[in-house]
Amino acid sequence: MPLLIIFLGIILLLFLTLKKISPFIALLIVAILVGLALKMPFDKVLLALQNGVGSTLGSMALVLCLGAVLGKMLEVSGAAQQISNTLIKVFGERYIQWAVLSTGFLVGITLFYNAGFVILVPLVFSIAKAAKKNLLFIAIPMAAALSVTHGFLPPHPGPVGLASIFKADVGKTMLYGLILAVPIVAIAGPIFGSSFKNLQIVLKEDAKTNWQTSGDLPPVSTSFTIALLPVLLIALPSLLQTFTTPETNFFKVCKGISDPVFALLIASIASGYWLGIKRGRNMQSTMQLFTDAVAGIAIIMMIIAAGGAFKEVLTASGAGDYITKVASQYNFSPLIAGWLVAALIRITLGSATVAGLTAAGIVAPLVLHGQAKPELMVLSVGAGSLMFSHVNDTGFWMFKEYFNLSLKQTFASWSLMETIVSVLGLVGVLVLNTIV
Repeated sequence: MPLLIIFLGIILLLFLTLKKISPFIALLIVAILVGLALKMPFDKVLLALQNGVGSTLGSMALVLCLGAVLGKMLEVSGAAQQISNTLIKVFGERYIQWAVLSTGFLVGITLFYNAGFVILVPLVFSIAKAAKKNLLFIAIPMAAALSVTHGFLPPHPGPVGLASIFKADVGKTMLYGLILAVPIVAIAGPIFGSSFKNLQIVLKEDAKTNWQTSGDLPPVSTSFTIALLPVLLIALPSLLQTFTTPETNFFKVCKGISDPVFALLIASIASGYWLGIKRGRNMQSTMQLFTDAVAGIAIIMMIIAAGGAFKEVLTASGAGDYITKVASQYNFSPLIAGWLVAALIRITLGSATVAGLTAAGIVAPLVLHGQAKPELMVLSVGAGSLMFSHVNDTGFWMFKEYFNLSLKQTFASWSLMETIVSVLGLVGVLVLNTIV
């Protein structure tokens, strides 16, 4: 019976989303109705909502806000463009796909998907025109890199929210995510993108490249250092475990620095100075960029909080224990279960973030009962949340319209690329599960 109630709740969530109701409101409505259907007293349902929102935002609000600040500074200062230009020069025309992929990966680590996509689209147009290459031949590696970082790597909202729900170590999640990401973007990017080498696409008349001139950009060293600083700091303890023991003072200091909040705070302050004040902005305009960045992430934070509330309702109602019992009875892998639930919700709802967080609420008890490693569960659900993007996903329409594709071409390129990333993500997680 609890499974049927949860299933009906997901159907209701789909209906509300299709009616253009905000995912934040829709998730709260579904959480309340599911809680009542599971025979929770109304006051207990409201308490679970408050606890879920508080516990979720309490552990990740600062991470998301600081990540947004860093991404905004990289975007506005031109550091993202400098990274792109440098990688294009290093790789050369022969390996142009790998240059675009590397650019998308580095920019995507700190920028949210939509922002990264809009920033890098002019690069795709410029390269395709200068190198006389097919547009999708260049665009697919960029989109694959952005998609993988969006689904697998903190500080993106989805992975951060999943890490909070599953109580996963963010540093380990990032390290495992990087291990998976490299082969996945290679296959879903340049290798898959090469199949479009001879496809003819007519560009729109208004397809423009609005990049800054090279003289207006930050130094190369500064751009790369600021962009990679939080990744290096967060992953530091996981990397040092091979060379030192956790009992040493040096390791303890590195462990403190690697806290995602502290790492992103350091990177954000550095970006404000080196990409803002150092380059002629005054304190007021730099802080305004910080404010704009935080304002832009607010609705995403609320959606993640609502996902945490839904999870808490399922846990408090006892449905989580029931799900654990059923999974144990049929010996069903939690990693596969998490991927499958997220994939089904993604296909029906469209939003990767909502799909991941809703699935996490359903399968979280499997992790909390020790049936799966929380870091791998983050990656499994994250991979499922990227499955087969189609007409109910804004990313689908962005890709179609920017590159002037037909629906058939968009399904054959974007949707198939997302499916490749999702399936390979699951396979990679299962392989990692046998090793770590």
